[in-house]
Amino acid sequence: MNKDLLNADLQLVAWEITRRCNLTCAHCRASAEDTAYSGEFSTEECFKVIDSIADVAKPILILTGGEPLMRPDVFEIGHYAGSKGLRVVLGSNGTLITEELAAKMKSVPIARVGVSLDFPTAEQQDSFRGREGAFDAAVRGIGVCREAGIPVQINSTVTRMNISYLDKLLELALELGAVAFHPFMLVPTGRGKGLADVELSPEEYESTLNWIYDKQAELGDRIFFKPTDAPHYMRIVAERRARCGSPSEGKAHPGGHPINRISRGCLAGVGFCFISHTGKVKGCGYLDVEAGDLKKSSFSRIWAESPVFRNLRNLECLKGKCGDCEFKRVCGGCRARAYEATGDYLEAEPYCVYNPPQRSGK
Repeated sequence: MNKDLLNADLQLVAWEITRRCNLTCAHCRASAEDTAYSGEFSTEECFKVIDSIADVAKPILILTGGEPLMRPDVFEIGHYAGSKGLRVVLGSNGTLITEELAAKMKSVPIARVGVSLDFPTAEQQDSFRGREGAFDAAVRGIGVCREAGIPVQINSTVTRMNISYLDKLLELALELGAVAFHPFMLVPTGRGKGLADVELSPEEYESTLNWIYDKQAELGDRIFFKPTDAPHYMRIVAERRARCGSPSEGKAHPGGHPINRISRGCLAGVGFCFISHTGKVKGCGYLDVEAGDLKKSSFSRIWAESPVFRNLRNLECLKGKCGDCEFKRVCGGCRARAYEATGDYLEAEPYCVYNPPQRSGK
């Protein structure tokens, strides 16, 4: 068995079922707007995609956008996915959620709703999201979900604009009764390219990921932290556990809920993939390298045969210090960030401060 080959274990699929959105967020990788986009799949075509996904595995299916609630058949799609054995979650800005929609989510059933909050105050959130009232509407949507019995996670894109508010964002997540807090480390793609100047430095990434580790240890099962687009968190977990011992870190949240699973840093093409609104399959939503096209091939074939995915599963393909790193099996570096920085998705993660011992003397 080749120790440098990772097993393909499909755990998560994020599907941009529509690019249309009622907000114009500053960081949006899709540069989404409130307009109709051509090339989106019909309901029946969506069902066929779900059938092909189910031929591979029964992953968690994240229905996202854009704003997925702007698609009238979103709950039909969710219900069909559930009937095929997939666990369905919804990624939303939260502003459109009403009691009626929450009841429909519950009947699908939607296992969890992820709502994006990047600032703890209305003025800041509304400015970042491009719409007055966005903060209050999102908070109201979170409350409606909780009243309907739907667990909510808070997603926050972390930049220098809000890094000083992380403690307040966490307090807000706890106050709102969120079951999880997912800090997203910005990958400047789409409209997010305009935020490149406020992206965290490698040192700030390191500090933030250590903050996450400390807060998870402090809060235990009160809330679950899952840093996204930050695969080197797995290296930090390993280092911290080795120093002081904390056997639960890096594993599932106490209670073992599958949505809280952290199995590896970069899951692109290994345990995770992204489907665009027009059916383009990629390693993740931030990695703008096409692995296949669902209008030309089945999901199952793309997942099994895509050269891009095969490269992502072969650790021998990693270059630079990521290729030399002893943590590459659990981390792998952010392939999207490497691609945006160098044009090569197999190059070294540019926002990791760690230098592998193997590189000494090079």
